[in-house]
Amino acid sequence: MNRYILRLLLKTIILALLLLLYRAHIDYPINEQALDAMSKAIRFLLFAFGLNVTLSLLLVIYRLRKKLKLNARDNITQGTNNLYILIIGFAFVLFVLSLWGIDFQTLFTSLSIVAAAIAIVSREFISSIIGGFVISLSRELNIGDYVKIGDYKGKVVDLKLTKVALLNEDDDLLYIPNDKANSLEIINYTQSDIRKISIGFEINWNFGSTLEEFERNLIDELSEYHDKIVAGSFKLRIVEIKKDTVQFKFQYTLKEVNRSLEREIKRKTTRRVLENIKAAASSVAAQADS
Repeated sequence: MNRYILRLLLKTIILALLLLLYRAHIDYPINEQALDAMSKAIRFLLFAFGLNVTLSLLLVIYRLRKKLKLNARDNITQGTNNLYILIIGFAFVLFVLSLWGIDFQTLFTSLSIVAAAIAIVSREFISSIIGGFVISLSRELNIGDYVKIGDYKGKVVDLKLTKVALLNEDDDLLYIPNDKANSLEIINYTQSDIRKISIGFEINWNFGSTLEEFERNLIDELSEYHDKIVAGSFKLRIVEIKKDTVQFKFQYTLKEVNRSLEREIKRKTTRRVLENIKAAASSVAAQADS
């Protein structure tokens, strides 16, 4: 049986046991204060597990309609989980206050100024939470998309309550605050189907061959990947000519977005450029000796 279904069944059983416990706890031989605290604790747990089971069932229906795996994650599932965390967090605060016997109406009235101050202090945190819901609802970013957010580029692996988690080309996990992600320029390579890859490098102007030969060498180096690259999309472009160096961009278009393949090709291209530089340096040294 699927683990997701097993967890859902377990939570349902716990919910049923809590409901039985709540209906039977009045017979316990304990004082009234402890009985009241137990009653509130059981009500909080009933609310938490009841909401969890309800949302889990709704997500099962959602995944079945979308033909997704039961443990698959996307914006809707992550947004639902984040919403659940917020509701339970708020409910837990109310539960703790109720144990202290604090009247909520009096508390909120007397602490209105303090609440305003807390909102000002925590505005970045609140802004990140709001930004997270905006991202989930806008569908600009989805889990699994390959994107560029500002200067950060990678695969979206998680949409957390306050941060977007990116796995970059070096397999480093980056966390970008949701409010910052909303304010930065976003390029979604997956959704827009942008498969054109550019590899930039800068070498000495005396790189040991003509521009056409240099381009041919790079293309030949990637011969094993030609079936995965759009035919005729190779292009070596001069970006800028400086006093001692030339800036190049080697461009090609993949048939499909593939981060690991892109990384392999970049590594091959970089090695070929280094070999070309080394050969050019050896040629210059040989000419100097002669």
